[in-house]
Amino acid sequence: MTSIARQILRVHPDTVCAAVSHIEVDVARLRPGRLIFTYVITGKIDAVAIPPLEHPARTDDLWQHTCFEAFLRDAAGEGYCEFNFAPSTRWAAYRFRGYRTERREVSEFNAPVIAVELDAGWFRLRASLDVGRLQLPAPNGNAGARDWTGRFGLAAVIEETNGRRSYWALAHPPGKPDFHHADGFALEVT
Repeated sequence: MTSIARQILRVHPDTVCAAVSHIEVDVARLRPGRLIFTYVITGKIDAVAIPPLEHPARTDDLWQHTCFEAFLRDAAGEGYCEFNFAPSTRWAAYRFRGYRTERREVSEFNAPVIAVELDAGWFRLRASLDVGRLQLPAPNGNAGARDWTGRFGLAAVIEETNGRRSYWALAHPPGKPDFHHADGFALEVT
């Protein structure tokens, strides 16, 4: 496994989170076309609303509760993919032609494998994702399995047991939380 980067997520300045003090994300390549995202939150984990484990399945609107997200934009254009990973092991995958336009479900990959671990002071979610066949144009024209390059956005929605939500990302654009904004694609992967 090759580590690409360890990143720190920052809470959006207009949101508050008393439960979480720190969120780190490791991005790694297991092999060409396979990415592993490991999100670790630290803090008062018993104050975070963590849904119970369920059978893994594609599910919409995961962002309305505690959820971890990865956005991948190929270096060739403005199209991008969004992946949502819930602590329940539910997941979602979407493709956009441009900023929040022409959303479609991504279907040309196997479901992500999501594993979670929990302790008194930390929670870890690891999502292994096969992205080698994603249908975004590659800079070299290769549509087969490949190592992804381009810009990544990493984010999390944290719901506390009191119902309050906070929004965490590598970078936040001005204004309300918006993980789709180009400013959020702050990790360059070459």
